[in-house]
Amino acid sequence: MKRSITLTLLLPLMLSGCASVFSTPVPGTPAEEVIALKGSPDAEYLDGNIRLLEWSVGPWAQYAYMARIGPDGRLISYEQVLTREKFDTIRIDHFSKDDVLKTVGHPTETDYLPLVDREVWAYRYKEDGIWNSMMYIYFDSQGIVRRMENGQDPMYLRK
Repeated sequence: MKRSITLTLLLPLMLSGCASVFSTPVPGTPAEEVIALKGSPDAEYLDGNIRLLEWSVGPWAQYAYMARIGPDGRLISYEQVLTREKFDTIRIDHFSKDDVLKTVGHPTETDYLPLVDREVWAYRYKEDGIWNSMMYIYFDSQGIVRRMENGQDPMYLRK
């Protein structure tokens, strides 16, 4: 009996905690409410008069979310940014590191290739919502995107 009472009291609390994780804020929501719903963002960027708030699911996750907050302090959009469609908006020979951060957020891993003098940012994502993939973005010494390639995420390769 005591166990069922405890479960009855805890279940609504547990479900209300899940609601914020799975809830998607709607356009027009004040930024403070978005942050209250999603928690403190992992990063914040300015894009003109638009504020971008980034939430990563975790260092090995295939999902990251970006909220665009207008000059009026209200949500314009909220989306999952680690997608093939978002990566396709990155323009080779035009985008800088800052542009990439504002588009898809922080990378999962970074590396430097001294033989070709390139910094590489790697992003885990689910290509087409199915394939465990990794997108590699190569920057020159001035921080401009010079190459992109994707492939299977090595974390999921069999030994």
